[in-house]
Amino acid sequence: MEETQAAGRNSSDWTFEQAMRRLEEIVRQLEAGDLPLDASIRSYEESMRLVKFCREQLDKAEFQLEKLGQELADESVSP
Repeated sequence: MEETQAAGRNSSDWTFEQAMRRLEEIVRQLEAGDLPLDASIRSYEESMRLVKFCREQLDKAEFQLEKLGQELADESVSP
């Protein structure tokens, strides 16, 4: 995915998997050290937004799994 295209996307447009792939891409670019300073800063800012989005998605998934587990436990206790 091209950097300018990805950077302009609203986080609500991302899936968790897309956000993780973009984060991996940003890490590779930053580790390579080939980006100018201003591009590195923009990439870092983008990565922080993506990390927040991914954390929120993981929190939602964890809540759903806990809720499902509780529902299944309640069903198994019922006569």
